[in-house]
Amino acid sequence: MSEPILNIKQLNARVEEKEILHDINLQIHKGETHVLMGPNGAGKSTLGYVLMGNPKYQVTGGSILFKGKDVTEESADKRAKDGMFLSFQEPLEVPGLTVSAFIRNAIQQKKGGYIKLWDFKKELDKNLKFLDMDPSYAERSLNVGFSGGEKKKAEILQLMMLKPNLAILDETDSGLDVDAVRLVSKGVEEYQKDRDGALLIITHSTRILESLHVDYTHVMVNGHIVATGDGSLVDRINEEGYESFVSEAEEVKEP
Repeated sequence: MSEPILNIKQLNARVEEKEILHDINLQIHKGETHVLMGPNGAGKSTLGYVLMGNPKYQVTGGSILFKGKDVTEESADKRAKDGMFLSFQEPLEVPGLTVSAFIRNAIQQKKGGYIKLWDFKKELDKNLKFLDMDPSYAERSLNVGFSGGEKKKAEILQLMMLKPNLAILDETDSGLDVDAVRLVSKGVEEYQKDRDGALLIITHSTRILESLHVDYTHVMVNGHIVATGDGSLVDRINEEGYESFVSEAEEVKEP
């Protein structure tokens, strides 16, 4: 098998003085979709932030290899330029910076060169239409005055335009109505068609997964990955919830 696009080895991390992640091991290859699930407070979002290099979180052990390179100590902007993408539970508002300008600049930073405006606009308009977003969104300040659903669709628009090597989607379906979830899932599904990219979907819900192919499912409890399986593990979680996983994790902790 080819070298994994993401290789996490014995990763431990903390925020301030609290240790959150414990001995995380995970490999993701090109074309794969992995889902990380677990109860609230399990450490799922922390893993996303640590992978992206958020300076608030400190790696206390282990390593993160991205495309074969150790990025454990690299800044978030370098990881983004290398092809890593993180969507946020609460996307930030950036007054004065249009959606169009933000995406175009990000693409140029990633590619390391100028891209023709005509080609960019053509691709942007196509993806706006695909996501059922009015073309006027492109000239609005990034996320300013956007509803929750509009912010999430704007992030999926970025995903489709940037075509990252690894996309980490953190609670992308949180707070969305049925129609918005359908459109977001449609955008993620479109990204999946590019077999050069890989997905890590972080969620405690399964709504966004209903129309997506899932290769591997991981369950996190108290900062530990306690179970790994294929897409059928999502069905077990739907039927049983997380109680059995929490119980098993507590039993392992007992001397």
